[in-house]
Amino acid sequence: MFNQASDPLAAGDAGGRTTSHPLDRRAGALIRRRRTELGLTQTDLAQLCGVTFQQIQKYERGANRVSYSRLVQIARALQVRPGWFFEGLDGEDQDEGPDAATTLMGSREGRTIVQVLPRLDAAQRRLVADLAANLAGQSPVAA
Repeated sequence: MFNQASDPLAAGDAGGRTTSHPLDRRAGALIRRRRTELGLTQTDLAQLCGVTFQQIQKYERGANRVSYSRLVQIARALQVRPGWFFEGLDGEDQDEGPDAATTLMGSREGRTIVQVLPRLDAAQRRLVADLAANLAGQSPVAA
């Protein structure tokens, strides 16, 4: 009999409710990042994989785990190797969520910044970087 308490990948809170695992959220963030890089909608990806767009939404949020067979389908649709989803993971990283770049590309604002920033000259990019650092409470970028 399966015991969720003994499952190292099961996540839950004190009330026994399950929450998404950081690795599920990381996989979802990577799916979303690559999908948006390719200019695909959730509906486009869903059709390529034979699922509903709502299912893609759940994968991207980390609300539903992606089975390995589905991950292979998604990888093919996103034109990456299935192993791409596991790059950078080792024993110490397994409880970490998405990295900063994945989180950035997972937001509309982040994608806009990435699209617009290359159009700015070096002085304008420095101003944007200094503003972002200031808003985040960090020191400005050194010249």
